[in-house]
Amino acid sequence: MFLNSKRIIEEGDLVLIWISRTVIRPVYLKKDEALQTKFGHFLHNDMIGRPFGSQISATQGRGFVHVLAPTPELWALSLPHRTQIVYSPDSSYIIHRLQIRPDSKVVEAGTGSGALTHALARAVGTDGTIFTYEYHEDRHMQAVKEFKDHELSDIITCTHRNVCEDGFQIEKPTLATAVFLDLPAPWTAIPKLFEGEILNRKEAVHICCFSPCIEQVSKTVKVLEEHGFQSIEMVENQAKRWEGHESMVRSVDEALDVLRDVRKRRNMGIERRKRKRLVSEVEAEQSEEDKKLLRGDYDNPVVYNPWGKGERVKEGDDGYKWAPVSTIEPEIKNHTSYLTFALLPPLQD
Repeated sequence: MFLNSKRIIEEGDLVLIWISRTVIRPVYLKKDEALQTKFGHFLHNDMIGRPFGSQISATQGRGFVHVLAPTPELWALSLPHRTQIVYSPDSSYIIHRLQIRPDSKVVEAGTGSGALTHALARAVGTDGTIFTYEYHEDRHMQAVKEFKDHELSDIITCTHRNVCEDGFQIEKPTLATAVFLDLPAPWTAIPKLFEGEILNRKEAVHICCFSPCIEQVSKTVKVLEEHGFQSIEMVENQAKRWEGHESMVRSVDEALDVLRDVRKRRNMGIERRKRKRLVSEVEAEQSEEDKKLLRGDYDNPVVYNPWGKGERVKEGDDGYKWAPVSTIEPEIKNHTSYLTFALLPPLQD
């Protein structure tokens, strides 16, 4: 499902329904059932047998959705928020810095919502293993169920344990070369990594600690140094969204025409106010046509005016020159966490 891609949607498949940029809904397709949204009524039968990525129209109205194949990135955007979620800007960087590859063995403490665990599972593939730990029983049970439903149980071993107190040891050696700690006090869990055969000391071991506060980073760095870790570095990812669109290209003459149009409208407004005052002062009865002429209510042609009334031009309309441009979000909306990376050299024979 998350590892084996296929083209055609089948009954029982997990699909991610892209309703809008901020609304992605995971759905298991069942025959004769339907999805109800504010954009319309969508039948599962219309999705089954179609290629992933298809646009599905509502049975009534003009609404539509896209049916997408599940990926760790989309799953992170759609899953329920049981804990803080590690989104793709952080997860992709973490996987790169930990040098995780197919057949890697990874220890993760703090399964949480399982978003990063899905990304790790895809990175290690069927030849690798993820050993993940969660101290909260309900979150652990929910994560185990999701891993089974997503056909990842052969790759992911999820254990209910407080590693800060009870350590990482399980029935068989893990011999991990990458460690990710998303814990309130990661400095208490680092010494536990050296108990038993948790780490593969014949190879270099990379570690990453995910901490929201700089005080946690300071304590973690101190313990990492005490246990022989080197190349310690703290990183903060601040992602911004880039968007592409078309912008109208205006010449100098067009800009001058706009300024002339603004001046003309301003003068027309002054004259119209004068005429209204004149109409109120006229005591003699006049015909409606005379009043119309006196007020100056003439039928003026509608022209483009971006600052006032007139014809509204939509992006890409014919008759105007457009150029592709890209814009970036002006501000960073939030801070996720600090990423503390370190390297444990292999033991010398």
